[in-house]
Amino acid sequence: MSKIGIVGLGNWGTSLAHIWSLDGHSVLGWTIEQEVYESMVLEGINAKYLPDTKLNGVDATMELSEVTEFSELLVLSLPSSVILDIVDLLIPHLRPSHVLIDLAKGIAPEEEGGSGLISEAIEAKLEAAGISNPVAVLTGPTIAPEVAEGVLTNALVASHDSSVAERIADRLSTDSLILKACDDPTGAELWGAFKNTVALSCGIVDGLRGGIGGDNLKAALVPIGFAEGRRLLTAMGAGEETSLGPAGLGDLYVTSTSPSSRNRTLGEMLGKGMSLDEALESMHMVAEGVRASRMFGKRAKQIGCDVPFIQALNDLLDGNCNAEEAVRRMVEQGL
Repeated sequence: MSKIGIVGLGNWGTSLAHIWSLDGHSVLGWTIEQEVYESMVLEGINAKYLPDTKLNGVDATMELSEVTEFSELLVLSLPSSVILDIVDLLIPHLRPSHVLIDLAKGIAPEEEGGSGLISEAIEAKLEAAGISNPVAVLTGPTIAPEVAEGVLTNALVASHDSSVAERIADRLSTDSLILKACDDPTGAELWGAFKNTVALSCGIVDGLRGGIGGDNLKAALVPIGFAEGRRLLTAMGAGEETSLGPAGLGDLYVTSTSPSSRNRTLGEMLGKGMSLDEALESMHMVAEGVRASRMFGKRAKQIGCDVPFIQALNDLLDGNCNAEEAVRRMVEQGL
């Protein structure tokens, strides 16, 4: 059994902490949120992010050094907007034996340079500090509350070093969470971010029900968004085969259709006429699709890839068109 440190106790990090603890692993989670820490220590639940799940055997701390001292596997369950800042805080406490597992997929802030992938930005920070801890990406169709409930789920563990991916997948698979090793971390990470843009569009359609929105329109948008993703992400270095697996089509499907999907829910609010600021203010969990859409739009311009689906979505997010205009453009330009 492993000693696992979960850095970030949102609903995904907490769900993983729960099922790994049930599987016999020793788990310690870190949070910066006082209310999360107190509810876990005093009540044995994460009242903010996963209130219906009793967390037997999961300990919590607000000290990063305690997590690194305790663990051998460090699972970085953090929003893409803050993960690199937390990595900076972790680096002084890392031991050579630590393995880092990145759950935040996609494109790093432009100032980080390099390829733009968050996992590679993490590796660059480690290299700059003179250390070389292995980094892997975990991604796939994983609605967090379902994982916590024991719903059978599959996902990918991706690393350029296939032996690292295989060891992690073997060690952290459970009866309900089936992990498969993959040697395309670029594709796994990019699809893990891109799927959120399609989920936003499907949510917008749900918000437009009663007008032009309905299952017919959603069925039109999914293949259009998927096809644009294959063009763009392949140009960015993703392997084509990854698009058809759990990290690609599988994750895109569940994130676009599940009522529990944060990005689909945010899109629904936009479809009902809320502004982006109003919709974001009403959510206490991070919806990564907004950042992903803008990042992919910028990267597409840099590499000269035409992305009318993403452009229409960004125009809606920026207030340059309404929801109905955005989905009409997606359909008409995608045909």
